[in-house]
Amino acid sequence: MEDRVALNEALFREVNERLKHVLAPSPNQRIDFLCECGDEGCNELITLTHWQYEDLRGDRRLSVVVYGHARPAVEHVVASGDGYQIVRKHPVERNLAR
Repeated sequence: MEDRVALNEALFREVNERLKHVLAPSPNQRIDFLCECGDEGCNELITLTHWQYEDLRGDRRLSVVVYGHARPAVEHVVASGDGYQIVRKHPVERNLAR
């Protein structure tokens, strides 16, 4: 189960990366990103500025999920924002997501 969650999160992160490149936003432009949780049926959105998302992507161990979507079995919450949480994968799941 944890393996599947980590792989789903990696897929959503990749979709968000492609979205960011297609839109080519200015640093303060607000963009709706997909929740990067492990639920393959999740289609909830998180609004962040391009700068906030870039800052998050500076650490490849981190993902952004809708508040309450964190999965303690595979990750822990390191920060929270307006309707979202930033999570860091546990070491085993982090290796799977790579």
